[in-house]
Amino acid sequence: MTYIGRRRLLAGAAGMLAATGATGTAGPARAAQAGRGRGGGKSAAEFRAMWIASVENVDWPSKSGLGAKRQRDELTGLLDTAVARRLNAVILQVRPAADAMWPGAREPWSQWLTGEQGEDPGWDPLGTAVAEAHARGLELHAWFNPYRVANHTDPERLVPEHPARRNPDWVVPYNGKLYYNPGLPEVRAFVQEAMLDAVSRYEVDGVHWDDYFYPYPAEGQYFDDDDAYARHGGAFASRADWRRGNTDTLVREMSERLSVIRPAARFGISPFAVWRNSATDPLGSPTQAGVETYDDLYADTRKWVKEGWIDYIVPQAYWHIGHPTADYAKIVPWWARTVAGTGVALYVGEALYRCDAASSTAAWRDPAELSRHLTFARGYPEVRGHVYFSAKQVVADPNGAMARVVADHYPTAVPPR
Repeated sequence: MTYIGRRRLLAGAAGMLAATGATGTAGPARAAQAGRGRGGGKSAAEFRAMWIASVENVDWPSKSGLGAKRQRDELTGLLDTAVARRLNAVILQVRPAADAMWPGAREPWSQWLTGEQGEDPGWDPLGTAVAEAHARGLELHAWFNPYRVANHTDPERLVPEHPARRNPDWVVPYNGKLYYNPGLPEVRAFVQEAMLDAVSRYEVDGVHWDDYFYPYPAEGQYFDDDDAYARHGGAFASRADWRRGNTDTLVREMSERLSVIRPAARFGISPFAVWRNSATDPLGSPTQAGVETYDDLYADTRKWVKEGWIDYIVPQAYWHIGHPTADYAKIVPWWARTVAGTGVALYVGEALYRCDAASSTAAWRDPAELSRHLTFARGYPEVRGHVYFSAKQVVADPNGAMARVVADHYPTAVPPR
């Protein structure tokens, strides 16, 4: 069996290292809250988590259109698996594409539940997930995608009341998909409201974003934010600086608002693991990745850590030890140095989905590869845990890599935080 990359699984973004031909693919006060003040002592527990992706039915529900009982049973089954694997947290995708998996939201019900956008599934997935996770001693982090609207470019396919249809000037088509425009202040305000609606209703333990801000670059494609830049970019030296400023603003404002609305909840982001290559910037990592978040996604992930706008960061270090252009053994130390002294917790995103006896990469065919990652990371006290992509592989464990991790590193359960 061959696994495709996470970003294709999560709606088809371009390959992360395409340019190299590689095969592996609140202000400072918030940092004080995260590591030295609010929750500081509690966050000392090792974080052991898995992502549960709902977009395109990657992990859950197993397919669209299942009845409410089947959907609920599948969800609680994944929570039971997390407990059995001695994990202590799950990161559940509840707003995969400008939609919602809770009732009364500012956007329509997700199509990945019933098969029809806007159709009520007959139950409350997020509310149930929070209650059932907590009953099992698990943290529940609500995973939102800020700007993705649809995995197609036809607004007419959205329900008539969709905010993207009511505000067509908010939307930019790009590379076969629709996105909210991050350069519009009204868009940034709206997407925060859409996410905080869930945070205000449910006792989630965290707000989690993945690596989609501005879309991954696609050859021959143009993200048309000309009008927004003309109206709002005058204070910046370049469009790239303006775009990074837009993303910074979203992160900072969300951090501040989350601290007010649900101060016990933590704010975490799981970016593509390469901020910049050292050949681009001496502060960058010793990698030669074809994508750099700072330059290509307009996401200054290092700044968010240094400014303390987030409580934890989960770089997607989806390469094996010894990878020629993005070596796990070089990426993890770089992130450890980056978070040192900031109060921001570092959890490493692990590519369980690559672990397969049929992999074209020898390292991923070895069931011990992932366990070696945890052994290596244990040499860096800044690494406070690991997150596995994704729940489907935590259940199936095709080559026994997850079982090996549990046997080698998780001899007993540990409570979250």
